Order: sequence, then structure tokens, then C-alpha cells
Amino acid sequence: MKEAIEILKNNDLLKIIDDELDIYLEIPHIAYVEVKKEDSKAILFTNVVDRKNDKKFDIPVLMNVFCNEKAVKLFIGDGDKIGNEIQSLLKMKPPSSFSEKLSTFGKLFALKNTIPKKNKGKGECQELIKLGSEAKLSDLPILTTWEQDGGPFITMGQVYTTSLNGEMKNLGMYRLQVYDDHTLGMHWQIHKDSNHFFHEYKKAGKKMPVSIGIGGDPMYIWCGQAPLPIGIFELMLYGFVKNKNAQLVKSITNDIYVPKDNDFIIEGFVDPSKLRIEGPFGDHTGYYTLEEEYPFMEVTAITSKEKPTYLATVVGKPPLEDKYMGHATERIFLPLLKTTAPDLIYYYMPENGVFHNLILAKIKTLYPGHAQQMMHAFWGVGQMSFVKHAIFVNEDAPSLTDHKAITEHILNRIDIEEILITRGVVDALDHSSPKFAVGGKLGLDCTGDEVYELGISLLSDNELLSKMNEVTNEIKDLKQYFTNTKNPVTVITVDKNRNQEELFEDLKSLYKYIKILVIIDASNQNDVENSYMLVWRVVNNMDSNRDIYIKENTICVDGTNKNTLDNFKRRWPDDVDCTPAVLQSLRDRKIIDISDEFIKEFQL
Repeated sequence: MKEAIEILKNNDLLKIIDDELDIYLEIPHIAYVEVKKEDSKAILFTNVVDRKNDKKFDIPVLMNVFCNEKAVKLFIGDGDKIGNEIQSLLKMKPPSSFSEKLSTFGKLFALKNTIPKKNKGKGECQELIKLGSEAKLSDLPILTTWEQDGGPFITMGQVYTTSLNGEMKNLGMYRLQVYDDHTLGMHWQIHKDSNHFFHEYKKAGKKMPVSIGIGGDPMYIWCGQAPLPIGIFELMLYGFVKNKNAQLVKSITNDIYVPKDNDFIIEGFVDPSKLRIEGPFGDHTGYYTLEEEYPFMEVTAITSKEKPTYLATVVGKPPLEDKYMGHATERIFLPLLKTTAPDLIYYYMPENGVFHNLILAKIKTLYPGHAQQMMHAFWGVGQMSFVKHAIFVNEDAPSLTDHKAITEHILNRIDIEEILITRGVVDALDHSSPKFAVGGKLGLDCTGDEVYELGISLLSDNELLSKMNEVTNEIKDLKQYFTNTKNPVTVITVDKNRNQEELFEDLKSLYKYIKILVIIDASNQNDVENSYMLVWRVVNNMDSNRDIYIKENTICVDGTNKNTLDNFKRRWPDDVDCTPAVLQSLRDRKIIDISDEFIKEFQL
């Protein structure tokens, strides 16, 4: 971690803040603002306090370590290069010449570094050892990020677990709620490896050992969130990318092996017969995840370096540092995805689609229905199965990351006949589906030629809004996007007081002016001029089985918050918002420098 801090400093990617700042809201709010800036940097907080408990820490806090593309390249490497190395291994054939034999031998020999090395003795992560009642979570500067959070959460914990028979190892990234000095919640979602292990221990009636690393090489963090196939230990990826073995040592009070250079290790056991309410927590969806029962760990030891650094991240509305980590992951894992979807050329998951809510994919289209086949393949592959909305284009489409060009390309090819709406598993964090973890899937096949004609008469925004107001007084604002395409998008805000299908019906007489109609709630947060946050809001809020209607050849999308008017029986969560008084205090103290426009742009 000290090495990582030096790398950041030497590349002008580090801010050091010596002002006294609180682990409750202040430090996370500063990091949240910083990572949204175009020139964002990592931040090292050196003067950390817990005012609520009148406590001062001698442990610095580092945040936003993956602050931009440059930082990701420094800590992980060139994503395209690594992806090409994986692809060359997947395509490796028996050598036919001596030079090919040497090349093949070199590649295979390098793979020896993928196997983590178990060292004897203690590591620097165990220079200080606290056991039993002396091992207190309150000795760590664990942050409370959002006002409605259920308490402090460890947000960059590397969770190490093993299967019951010890043959499979896993490194995962899960949020970890602090209940008290010796109890830590485990947010193991239903599809995670650790959850599979948990059920093995539960069936056997045995306690499950868990060790949690904090800090060390930032590469551990990226490996922990990498979408590897079940059964592959994530630290093997560390060895492959770094071309050196991860160096491990045994935990003090259980048999889990952990990286010897972690700054902290929290050890303990999970009793599978016990669960506890976890949450709420302001998550990376930009909404609070509501309370649910999850396992928890009883802490048996906390070990650390003599002078550790506490590493944390902040989650909420995009953009965040997972944007930069996610884009590296896309490039590196493209070859693995191609083993299931060989005609895939490239894919892109925009961060304001919160990754699992929206994917764009470019394919080599070979036959009718090919895109639909690929949609089903995506929805059946590992973590891709949680994607809610998938849009497929042909190989001649513009770059998927050229937002304007690819959007125009898609809108010129949307055909109602080529829309696939189905149902399947969704991310456990998804709040819009009628049932927990099961919801609608939308696939758009835009691989064909442009659709023939516009088929509507265009009006100005003011003219169209005026006509809508003649029908109903519910509509407050309106903006049309991409009116130069075959399928312009009309966004309206409404004061919602009924099921929106009724409104879609009432507006039928105006569909000669509209091809795609999207409704969002009228509120201070929603701005029809802010397309970045509109995408975030709509793909978060819609379930395709419930919220898409075809009326008079117009595609209607209900992107409003759901409630009893929609027969929605789950509790709808609040937005993740900064506490205004905290933001203002930080501005007054000149610790952050942001305008009111910045606050509005990112819906802070």
C-alpha cells in the first residue's frame, strides 16, 4: 500500500488532505465529489477522527485508488494487452516447429506464477496481533458513507473463504456491516461463490472460517470483483497478470491463507445457523439496498502492519471508481466471453447503466435471429446473466463508446418486430423487479439495416408539451432527443397520481408525433436536460415485463418510481444523496470546491 501511494504521488494522481475529518459522512462525501471530476485523483486523509466517539486515529485513510484510467493501467496493466494474452492461451495449438515449441513452453512456464505461494511463518500483515476481546473493529477508521446506512461498512474488504473440503478457494468483494466491536455482517449475494461455500458448511453443521484483507496491493481489489468462472481462485488471476505468485501466509486463528502484504486482516468464523438483518446501505446502483437477512462473522483476531493504511471506496450514483475498474474488466474478459459467444466482437457496459442494467454488444451477424441467440447466450453466462437490457449492433456499427454516434445508429434501427422481452434472474441489488432477484429482460436487435421511414410529424418541444397539456395537467416538462433519427426519444416528467399505462392511453392521439416516449417523475432530482442521469434513472427504474408498452406503433417506457399504483408490493428505496449540511460545511471550510451546477449535474 505504501508502494501504491508512492506510485500515485509520482504520477500526480494523489491529493493529501491534512484537515481533521470525520469517518462519519465527511471523508466519504469528499471522495464521492472528487471521483466525479474529470481530473479526479486518489485522496489520502491523514487526520482522521470519529467525533461521535471522541476518537482520533493514527491510521490514514486512502480512497479512490482507481481514480481514473491511468491509475488502473498503473496498478493492473494494459487491459487490451492482458486480454490478448488470455486469447492467445485459449487459442493455443500443439506446436509444429522448434520455435513454436519454445514459444509454447514459455507461455506454459509462465503459468506457474498463477499458483499462489503459501509461506511459512508470519507476514507483515501480522506485525501486530490482537486476539479475542482485544480485537476491536472500532480501532479501525471504518466509514459511515450515507445518512441512512445501517451503520459503518467496510467497502473494500477482500473476503477470503474456502469450500468445506478445502479444495476450492475464493476471493470476493462484499460490503461488510459493523454491528459491534466483534461482529461483522457478510453481504453474500445468492450467486456468489462464498454463498455456495456457506451452504456446504450449513449442511455439515460446521462454522465457516473467513478472513478479510484490507489494503495491500490494489490488484487484490480488482481480482476480487473479476467475473471469473466458479471454482477458479481469483489470486490466480493476480499471478497471471503480474507474472509473479501472490505471496500468502496462514491466518492466526483459522486455516485461511491471505496475502502477506495486506495492511489489515480480520479473522473469524460464520455460524451458518444464524442470520441477522443487514442494511440499509447506499449502494453502487445509486439507491439504498433495503434490509435483508444475511450471515455474520464473529471476529476472533485483527492483525495488521505496524503502520497500516486503511483502504476504502465510496458507492452511490455514477460516475465512481468502479467505472474505471469495470472498463478494464470488459477488455480483459472479452476473450473468455467469446468462448461462449464466438461471434462477439466487443461489448461495453456504460457506468451510468450501472453495468448490469445496460450492455451494448457488437457482433458479426451471420443469420436471421443471430442477435436473439446471442442475447440468450449472454443471459446464461455467469455474471452476464444479471444484465437487464441488452442492445446488439452489427460489426459495421460505430464504436460502442462513441455515445452520440452509436445512439444514432441504434435509433435508426429499432424495429418493434425485433424487440425481445423475457424474464430471468436479475441482480440481488435490483429494486425495480416485482420479485427479489427475478425480473424482466429486454433485448434490442439493431443489427439490421435502417428502418424505412420516420412515420411521424416532428413538433418543437414547446409545441408538443402544449398539446400534451391540453390532454392532461400531469405533465410538467418535455425534451426530445435525436430528432434526426428514425426513432426520436421524447422524455417527459409527470406528477404521478395513477398507473402510467392510463397516461400512455390518454396520449394516443399524439403518437403521430412520437416514436419513443419515456416518462420519469417530476422532481428536483430529475432534469430532462441531463441525459447522463436520465439513462441512469430509467434503466434502474424499469422492468421490461411491466414498464414497456407498444401503443399505436409508439414504444412507451415507464421510468417512474413504482408504488401501489403499479401494484408494486416491495418497498421502493430512496436515492443515495449527500447530506446537504455536510456538503455545505465542507464547502465553507474550503475542503471541496464545487458549484451548485456540479451538485445538480451529478444529483448529489
